[in-house]
Amino acid sequence: MSRSGVPAPGTCHRRFGGGGHDGLVSVVHRYTTAEIPPRLLEQVHDLVLESFGASYTDHDWANALGGWHVVVTEGLVVAHAAVVLRVLHVGAREVRTGYVEAVATRLGHEGRGLGSLALREVATIIGAEAELGALSTGRHTFYERLGWERWRGPTFVRRASGDERTPEEDDGVMVLRTLSSSDIDLAAPITCHDRAGDAW
Repeated sequence: MSRSGVPAPGTCHRRFGGGGHDGLVSVVHRYTTAEIPPRLLEQVHDLVLESFGASYTDHDWANALGGWHVVVTEGLVVAHAAVVLRVLHVGAREVRTGYVEAVATRLGHEGRGLGSLALREVATIIGAEAELGALSTGRHTFYERLGWERWRGPTFVRRASGDERTPEEDDGVMVLRTLSSSDIDLAAPITCHDRAGDAW
């Protein structure tokens, strides 16, 4: 660990030259929540809070933990995305899903491809660990450029009382298909299990 609190070079996953701010190299790191250094996780949390503001709750942060963190650094944390495993139901089919949370880029560093760097590594994790990627967003164009597709079917949340329709989420769910989910019907009903905070 360096004095700045970011990972030492030996812990990096990939380096990208030429794109760094003020000549710095962008470094993409991958950790599980259990592996990520506590100080670095604090910096990631600060970044996400800065990006989302007061609307980002403790429940939202908890929903981003327990899986993998992709962290892009340029001497400090400049972008982040998390992947957590969830089971989604597509029609009657259970699908092991890498659900993407806490996608954020440091203010002042947007538009430089840092989020795309993080999401490409996210896609690698999803391809290795899950059948499908999924997320909820209003930024469709950003994700479509990276191969994500809009879900066209109705959305539901599975609660103890039964499946509850969530029409307000219908336009927000996007998926990343893998080889094992290439045949999935994007117009089928899709259901997630309920959780604290936002279900989707």
